Amino acid sequence: MRFRPCIDIHNGKVKQIVGGSLCEAKAGGESFCVDENFVSGNNADYFAELYKKHNLVGGHIILLNKAGTFEYLKDLKQAELALRRFPNGFQTGGGITASNAVDFIKMGSSHIIVTSYVFKDGKVNFENLKSLLYAVGKDKIVLDLSCRKLGGKYYIVTDRWQRFTNIQVTKQTFLALYNYCDEFLVHAVDVEGKSSGIDAELLSILADAAEALDFTQRKIKNIITYAGGISSAEDISIIEKIGKGRIDFTIGSALDLFGGNIRFNDVSKHNGLDFWYDLR
Repeated sequence: MRFRPCIDIHNGKVKQIVGGSLCEAKAGGESFCVDENFVSGNNADYFAELYKKHNLVGGHIILLNKAGTFEYLKDLKQAELALRRFPNGFQTGGGITASNAVDFIKMGSSHIIVTSYVFKDGKVNFENLKSLLYAVGKDKIVLDLSCRKLGGKYYIVTDRWQRFTNIQVTKQTFLALYNYCDEFLVHAVDVEGKSSGIDAELLSILADAAEALDFTQRKIKNIITYAGGISSAEDISIIEKIGKGRIDFTIGSALDLFGGNIRFNDVSKHNGLDFWYDLR
């Protein structure tokens, strides 16, 4: 079980936001109706250098603004700074399609992360997914299965977590989609950015999927990363217990780098299966 660091970028600044609070773009550009937990005074390359120093490979950079807006271009400049500072240290997501995926790989991303381009009009767009495969290959693709609960079940959401698809998050979903990607990133959107505790029910689904993938794929690395709601070392211990070490995790608002109370130095120093024992 590994800690995967993050750099979330909105309006050209490194931020932590409440997960479901992003609004659609208004006329003239991106709207600013977003609940912010933290806005950094440092550029993205500051965090990239820090993660590089601690050898934290496999984190993610997320561009939160809508592609095609002026604000997205500002996000992109920040992403470029981070990728130049730590080449192949990050997976990058936000506004990525088959047309620009190669550009992000050339820019220094180890993988590209996609949601809305693949989960389109409420279903899996296999034409777009195959286009991505052709563009960069399976081993460069991360599918973001970020989800919200509806009617007692979890469904993938798109368009910056605002629109529900008809795709339920189940073990079978992971098994089917693993034919098209190298890893999965799962944001528990209902608790994302709230530092109010993890979504244990969703984690149980991820644990079942991770176990099944272990058995069928004989993989040698964790390929599911959980994000959302982590507020303490106890939460991390729950992830380890439910996931049996098969699920990696990321910490956002609760990390001291972003104004929280979980110390980055502790997490990075003990990055591995048993590190959480030292944090409790």
